[in-house]
Amino acid sequence: MHSRMRLGFFPFVRLTLLSAALLTPLIALAQQKQHDVLTEAQVEKIREAGIDPNVRIKLYTEYLNDHVNTVKGLTNRAKSDARALHLDKELQGVTELMDELGSNLDEYSDRHADIRMALKTLADESQHWLTTLKALAGEEPFDLSRKEAIEAGEDLTDQAQRLLREQTDYFLLHKDEKGQERAEPKPQQQ
Repeated sequence: MHSRMRLGFFPFVRLTLLSAALLTPLIALAQQKQHDVLTEAQVEKIREAGIDPNVRIKLYTEYLNDHVNTVKGLTNRAKSDARALHLDKELQGVTELMDELGSNLDEYSDRHADIRMALKTLADESQHWLTTLKALAGEEPFDLSRKEAIEAGEDLTDQAQRLLREQTDYFLLHKDEKGQERAEPKPQQQ
């Protein structure tokens, strides 16, 4: 009986090692993908701003503006394979950045960071992004990326507007927490 237990254990170990070996390149690919969307300097600025939610959101907003403006600039160019590929790549980058920003908003919201200042700008800018993305006529090479970017933009716009309303209400009730980067639990009185 003891030898059967040992034999049953080895396939588990092999499966675990095989899974780790297969996942490692996928994780590296995902990290590389973000580096394709942002420059090393932009990634470093975002890392440094990690302690200041408003600055971090402002940076993402700025970088998204750059990508959406690139999409807008490509819109009026003559149709070509190179243009279509460039649009596809830019649209994928827009979607990736919007998703990443949405994740950051979730984190900052959960810890009750006061991000109203950045949310106001984001709510306005995201409307502009949606207008630009929706104005882009769909073409076969990038239509899926366009639809995904529009969906991500709608989600981000809704999230920013909802969080701005929630934060406005929250900080009306918790004036002592206004301007904070993170809500710290209050000590319980005994």
